[in-house]
Amino acid sequence: MSSLPRDPLINDSLLSADALDPGVAEIDEDALVAGLDGSRPALDDSTGAFELEDRQALRRVIGLSTELADISEVEYRQLRLERVVLIGVWTSGSVTNAENSMAELARLAETAGSLVLDALIQRRDRPDPATYIGSGKARELRGIVAATGADTVICDGELTPGQLRQLEQVVKVKVVDRTALILDIFAQHARSREGKAQVELAQLQYLIPRLRGWGESLSRQVGGRAAGGLGIGGRGPGETKLEIDRRRITARAAKLRRQLAAMKTAREVKRAGRRGNQVPAVALTGYTNAGKSSLLNRLAGAGVLVENALFATLDPTVRRCETADGRVYTLADTVGFVRHLPHQLIEAFRSTLEEVGQADLILHVVDASDADPEAQIRAVREVLAEIDALGVPEQIVFNKLDAADDEALAHLRRLAPDALFVSAHTGEGIDELRMTIASRLPRPEVEVCVLIPYDRGELVARIHARGRVLAVEHRPEGTLLTARVSTRLAAALSGFIVAAGVPS
Repeated sequence: MSSLPRDPLINDSLLSADALDPGVAEIDEDALVAGLDGSRPALDDSTGAFELEDRQALRRVIGLSTELADISEVEYRQLRLERVVLIGVWTSGSVTNAENSMAELARLAETAGSLVLDALIQRRDRPDPATYIGSGKARELRGIVAATGADTVICDGELTPGQLRQLEQVVKVKVVDRTALILDIFAQHARSREGKAQVELAQLQYLIPRLRGWGESLSRQVGGRAAGGLGIGGRGPGETKLEIDRRRITARAAKLRRQLAAMKTAREVKRAGRRGNQVPAVALTGYTNAGKSSLLNRLAGAGVLVENALFATLDPTVRRCETADGRVYTLADTVGFVRHLPHQLIEAFRSTLEEVGQADLILHVVDASDADPEAQIRAVREVLAEIDALGVPEQIVFNKLDAADDEALAHLRRLAPDALFVSAHTGEGIDELRMTIASRLPRPEVEVCVLIPYDRGELVARIHARGRVLAVEHRPEGTLLTARVSTRLAAALSGFIVAAGVPS
């Protein structure tokens, strides 16, 4: 085979097919046809490959520029890649905690589609009520913004409308706070109708107190009698543009609440059906990017999108699973949490988060490779307290075992002796996790001994699926089973009971 210049973009497996075993180097003609007719190539969608491909299809190319402006492609849901400077106020805790918070803010900014140029941390007893960082620091920030060519400043905290306006007047560029940044990420990643409605409602709740007007120049007069006004003596400034915007936003928010209430009813009907069938529920919860979706794919083969980004998946996913002894349960993936999660999001996503509050077991997933896993646990439990879910049995699961060092793992084992350590990427510890889930699921309530005729095999299958079989004996007249079942199933088996125990 002649030596040719090698293109680094070409996969190694395509370079020397004649050097491979003939049985291995066969070309899949069906795959070629599928590619030629314009359809998608055959991808493994076990980790949401199709959705991830769509999300990354249009990306900005950093570094290509002319003398006048950058040459860039359109990033998904973004017209341009903003150049940002981060600013934070450190009021309590150690400097390590402050640096970790700023590093997380940088990851949030990059997830939203920004290029982080610089970051500043200021030590204060409390944020300045006028400009958040004080007048002197604001002027210093203005110089950094001008020197770096940034067009946005992101603050690591929630700014009041007055702080937002006055800080913008000093730095002369757009200023957004942590809450607006998280809402922007949610708006980019929401896919379902319910998720989009929840995010829009949260954005409107955030926007209402921050509306700005331009005085009476945009006001509308009431008009004369022919226009439905009051006529003479009734003409005046009327309703200002600011008031019109506020009224329209309020009306839109009320409409979204009605839509979400209808969606909540549908969700409750589905949940009631599962409860009626005595199906236990397990909820995956935890910090964002802790690996909840990867764990769901590993346990249930859900095919949920997996991406190394904050808030990559927002829409809840519920999948049917079985224990080793055949008991059925549901496994639900919920939205990830973060430090200082905006209150508007908690309120908007309350119907979704009810999946956690009404679960029989919470799998609290923590990133074992994170620099501060204890802060992750505290942040998640703060949100669980807001949705009244602290009373649900909890099992801490430290994920990304393969990415954590031995010293960090030893610290985590001292921190949570009863925790499980797994790797959704390699599969290490998954079998132990499955056994723990099975052992902590609620057991059926009634012990019964029933004799089921052979022509009623569906009842035997229901007992195996919904209950826990203790003993089986095959007799000439039918199958004799001793099992623990729910009260509802026990009522359905009442005509075949030979002997029954008492509820446990």
